[in-house]
Amino acid sequence: MRSKDRISYFYDGDVGSVYFGPNHPMKPHRLCMTHHLVLSYELHKKMEIYRPHKAYPVELAQFHSADYVEFLHRITPDTQHLFANELSKYNLGEDCPVFENLFEFCQIYAGGTIDAARRLNHQLCDIAINWAGGLHHAKKCEASGFCYINDLVLGILELLKYHSRVLYIDIDVHHGDGVEEAFYFTDRVMTVSFHKFGDLFFPGTGDVKEIGEREGKFYAINVPLKDGIDDGSFTRLFRTIISKVVEMYRPGVIVLQCGADSLAGDRLGCFNLSIDGHAECVRFVKKFNLPLLVTGGGGYTKENVARCWTVETGVLLDTELPNEIPDNEYIKYFSPDHLLRIPNGHMENLNTKSYISTIKTQVLENLRFIQHAPGVQMQEVPPDFYIPDIDEDEQNPDERMNRHTQDKQIQRDDEHYEGDNDNDHDMDDA
Repeated sequence: MRSKDRISYFYDGDVGSVYFGPNHPMKPHRLCMTHHLVLSYELHKKMEIYRPHKAYPVELAQFHSADYVEFLHRITPDTQHLFANELSKYNLGEDCPVFENLFEFCQIYAGGTIDAARRLNHQLCDIAINWAGGLHHAKKCEASGFCYINDLVLGILELLKYHSRVLYIDIDVHHGDGVEEAFYFTDRVMTVSFHKFGDLFFPGTGDVKEIGEREGKFYAINVPLKDGIDDGSFTRLFRTIISKVVEMYRPGVIVLQCGADSLAGDRLGCFNLSIDGHAECVRFVKKFNLPLLVTGGGGYTKENVARCWTVETGVLLDTELPNEIPDNEYIKYFSPDHLLRIPNGHMENLNTKSYISTIKTQVLENLRFIQHAPGVQMQEVPPDFYIPDIDEDEQNPDERMNRHTQDKQIQRDDEHYEGDNDNDHDMDDA
């Protein structure tokens, strides 16, 4: 056992102030709520808090096509009417709208995951957290499912510079299709996704039969579930499969996507997990004592997302949090009871014992084909940073000189950041 985990936590208040639009379920504002809850429980005193760098276009193009990155950089709400063909080509529209500061939003959440991976690579921490990340649907050349840039793929590519095998685990209610697709042909990344599966449920992929191809055959694992799965069934299945995966695959590092739309009562989800059930997965993965990168993901009932990720920050810090939420700027969202834990919902669990048993058997059977961990020829490690030698402020005179550039690192006692106040238009959907 490590005596005490060193934890790096990435946060930038700007990420929570972007607005997808009045009827859009994705509310980045939930990140401010999470952060203030973390502060109110004084968890920031137990970890190193960083403001991530804004990922450069050239860093985003490590996975995404350069023309797609360039398009995201260029498009604005005022000019989108001029780009009908490109909007359709890159899948921007209703699910993935163009909004103010879209590119900067992508740069910040992707920068957080890339920075987290780099700190782990250089053994500057044992666990790195970026709740703003986890946007697992974005593809190489297009946006998908509220995701524009796939920070997880970028983080994993970074980790592959120092680790021969990366394990990716996804507990979002939606299939982690973008990450699976990116690594479908390699044995250097194993992707394991637990998700709701059905023809009419986004993204429609993630059947147990999808197992990877060529060198990646048997290195994609999908655990398709039905509506209403509860803590007991989910955590038993999770522990069984993940312990076998770690034993067989022997990863050097784990990336855990903690989408909170798998919680009971989510606006878009259909599972029945309590926060403790969801957090149990985080607790279990932490016990392997491997370098761990933790991100957010989906989650559309904002106050429950904030509760969940705060509890999970506590789990990663081995800190039990009192159920009574301390006073904070967002306390009104947690009324009337101001409690941290939420009860399970009352959904019927459509996952019968025999269904779960069948899925478990199929997954464990597939794992037998990777009898021992693959050998990997390690190449020369590419440099961490390829930063073009340009002065960004001169290049974009209208981009405001904002405070990331002024202070890269948030001091631990810096409890409030300008720009974190409620967006008025965001209040009515709480």
